[in-house]
Order: sequence, then structure tokens, then C-alpha cells
Amino acid sequence: MLRKSATSTQITHLQRLWLYLLCGLVVVFLVAPTLLVVPMSFSSSRFLQFPPPDWSLRWYRAYFNSIEWRDATFISLQVAIWTMLVSTVTGTMAAYGLHYCRLSLRRSVQIALALPMMIPVILIAVGVFMLFAPLGLNNTITGLVLAHSTLAIPLVMISVSAGLRNFDANQEMVARSLGASRIRAFLTVTLPQIANSVVSGALLAFVTSFDEVVISLFVAGGDKATLTRRMFLALRDEIDPTIAAISTLLILFSIVLVGASQFLRPGSKT
Repeated sequence: MLRKSATSTQITHLQRLWLYLLCGLVVVFLVAPTLLVVPMSFSSSRFLQFPPPDWSLRWYRAYFNSIEWRDATFISLQVAIWTMLVSTVTGTMAAYGLHYCRLSLRRSVQIALALPMMIPVILIAVGVFMLFAPLGLNNTITGLVLAHSTLAIPLVMISVSAGLRNFDANQEMVARSLGASRIRAFLTVTLPQIANSVVSGALLAFVTSFDEVVISLFVAGGDKATLTRRMFLALRDEIDPTIAAISTLLILFSIVLVGASQFLRPGSKT
């Protein structure tokens, strides 16, 4: 198997073995710290300790029995759901409009909409905080949704754009030639065929919002603090093993959602 061709240039897998090993080491280096959190979440110790001196579900019970942690989780879920809805609608509209746009500014608009993916999040957080302060949107659900949507819309737009590239636009044109309006043609012909791309983008938007912490540190606070913000502050102020239990649940949750988004992306099914 190692002597089989790996590329069109006849390079074998054996010749690229060093690259596979290097990539494997990089993956282990990046993933290993995350995997250490999982056993620490089952520790009976009052401190974050590896290896655990004994196994226990103590910190999972502490999380589910804590009103503060439950409230923060509810805020994060509420913000993530609203962000998913806003980003999915806006990102889908942007992708659809840009896909059929023939103006010379099309490329510039695409780059502008993708800028939040290129700009450091801390700069976006500072800008959002300064903008929201006079508008009274800091420490509000609305402010969090708008800020998180800034990061999520580009992901939805990219996902939907990929689906539109694999869609035969002539089908929508036929529907319109038979009397359907553009909106009706989109909803009845185009949307069902790019549904996987839309759902994939929606899941990515949800994960982006639910896991976001930098913007939440600036915009969220008080009774509107998100789960990730409360985790960051708890880790700064005290070493609470409950954070390890929450982190493990978030890892599993994120893996499921990201896996679902990859399964639904265009070309994932034959």
C-alpha cells in the first residue's frame, strides 16, 4: 500500500511517509491538551489535577445543580439560536445575491462580507463595544446576537455559495418562465436543492456563537453573561474543576454539530 501512487506525479505513499508523520505529530500536539481535559473532568479532586487521584461525577453534578451555570448555559443557547437564525437568513440572501450578480463590484462585496474572518476577533470586539456603548446594546441579548452574527454570516455565505455552485440555475429560470416570482422560485425550486448547504451553514453559525468568548467578554455581562464568559472568569478567579466538566460537554457538543455540518455539506453524499 505504501508503494502505491499518492499523486498524479507518481509520488508514492512511502516517499510521503515523512509528511504523514509530521502531520500526525502536529495533530497530536494540538489535540492532546484538549484530551487531557476529559479525564480531569471525572476527577474527585477539588483542583484540576492530572492524572485524577480518583474517579467521580462530582463536577458534572456541580454543573447541573448550579443555578449560575444553568442560567449562563441558557443565555448561550438563546444567543446561539438567534444568531443561527439571523446569520442563516442574511448569509443565504448574500450568497444568492452575489451568485447571480454580474456587477464589477461583486468581488469587492464578497471580500467585505468575509472580512470578519480575516480581522483578529479582539479588534472586532473592541469596535463592537465602542459602537454598542452609545446605543445601549452592551449587556443585552440583541447586542450579543448582532455581534456574533458578524462572525457567523461569512461562514453561512461560504457554505451556501458552495451549494449554489453545484445547482443548475436553469431550473429556477424554468420556474420563473412558467409564472413563478423570483421569491417563489427560490423557495420552491432552489432552496430545497441547496438545503444541505443552508443547514450546514446554520450549524456552523450556531457553533461559532456558542463557543465565542472574546466578544462576549466585552459585550456580555451581569445576568446576560454567556457560558464561555463565565468559564473564562471562573478560570481566572479560581481553579474550579467544574470548568473541566463543562469543557468536556462542549467538546462533545461541538464535535456532533461540526460533524453534522460536514455530513450535510455539498458532495458529502454520493
